[in-house]
Amino acid sequence: MSAGPWHPPSKLDLLELLAAIGTAQWRDFTATAARHGLTATQAKVLAQLGGGPLPMRGLADRLVCDASNITGVVDRLEERGLVRREPSTTDRRVKHVVTTEEGRRTIRQVREEMAVSRNALDALDDEERATLHALLSRLRPAAERRT
Repeated sequence: MSAGPWHPPSKLDLLELLAAIGTAQWRDFTATAARHGLTATQAKVLAQLGGGPLPMRGLADRLVCDASNITGVVDRLEERGLVRREPSTTDRRVKHVVTTEEGRRTIRQVREEMAVSRNALDALDDEERATLHALLSRLRPAAERRT
């Protein structure tokens, strides 16, 4: 007996799957960061700085929080030697947050030790991982675009 004609998954179906995977990945990231003595927010700051230095306001925007919250987070990361503040070359009122070598090493270890997320990807062969990478790379710019 046939199950009926095939229909592609709806956008809602895809959004629900992405949300479930995102939640599981966030749980794994948070737990792994905690093993390194980092809060989820501290680890997220280190991850956001992977693309290079950001002004404090830019970090707040990326984390969708108030700039005053970022100050305390950066203070604690700086105390541990994971980041440092540098003055902007164009505006002395602006401080950029820069990861140190120790900060880059720490966030790299967190990513490498995310066993749940890594094991989930083992369900895919090389070709499927390449396809998933290509598809997610196409979605990322639109997903990160601010309205």
